[in-house]
Amino acid sequence: MPDPLAEIITMLKLKVVLSKTVSGAGNWRVRRSELGQPFYCAILSGSCHFEIEGHALLTLHTGDFILIPAAYNFAMTSIQGPESGTTNSTPIAVSAGHFRLGNAHASSEMLAMIGHCVADSPDAGLLVSLLPEFVFVRDEKRLAMLVQLVRDEAQAQRAGKEMILERLVELLFIEAIRATGTLATPGLMRGLADSRIAQAIRLIHQDPARRWTVKELAMCCALSRSALFERFTELMGVTPMGYLMTWRMTIAMQLLGRAGVGIATVAERVGYGSASAFSVAFTRYVGMPPGKYNQHLSAGKPLPGLIQQNLAYRR
Repeated sequence: MPDPLAEIITMLKLKVVLSKTVSGAGNWRVRRSELGQPFYCAILSGSCHFEIEGHALLTLHTGDFILIPAAYNFAMTSIQGPESGTTNSTPIAVSAGHFRLGNAHASSEMLAMIGHCVADSPDAGLLVSLLPEFVFVRDEKRLAMLVQLVRDEAQAQRAGKEMILERLVELLFIEAIRATGTLATPGLMRGLADSRIAQAIRLIHQDPARRWTVKELAMCCALSRSALFERFTELMGVTPMGYLMTWRMTIAMQLLGRAGVGIATVAERVGYGSASAFSVAFTRYVGMPPGKYNQHLSAGKPLPGLIQQNLAYRR
């Protein structure tokens, strides 16, 4: 049986663009507006607050880990917090790969490792929509070991550094997401934590071209049609047929990026009886026809920002 989580993380083609340590003392605040790229933060010592737009304030302590597969607006602040009206703090470079926030002369009250990544897959927005909105893990030893390996590799100058970091970050993401289990926000990990829903997800990944119905999936998972529909939707944040469509379009976008693979072949591989039927579905879902999408990839052009943003919210 396929491993859906590993498939999706591998397809993202994660690359580390920045890994740094940040210490803080006194009162400080850093607010970031990202462009939907992956972000992670591991608290190595001390505490701080973490704000994610649309969610309750989190207090992070030593050993805590935050992963946002597609980060947009978030902020980190000191425990006391800056005075009202205070502007964002400017990180001060202390040494290579290390920055300071707040009082530069006081003893450090918080130390964190922060990483920014890019997903090199052209359909990253669609893949990210299958993952939890954010991941919050407390004091997980296996994750702490991976964090230390990423930190050591990022600070060293060794042969093969870029490749090693890519593999380590993939492992870091997988370990963080699966460590959350039922505590994750709706998405793949909560679905995989339920044995019946996990069976449905794996069947979809194993044979996406099959003409699945909710009734047939339910029978394969020993559930009633209504029970599968309700549990799947609650845990995954999307209906069974919605997930099937998302996974079909994910595979289609991957196949369209390969040289020599025609639209008719892609249509057959993802369960459409004709190239025209596939083209209509693809255009409705992605926002451009498969032929034009292929031209974008061949020319090395990024997808228009609006399309990427729409794909990221396909829940």
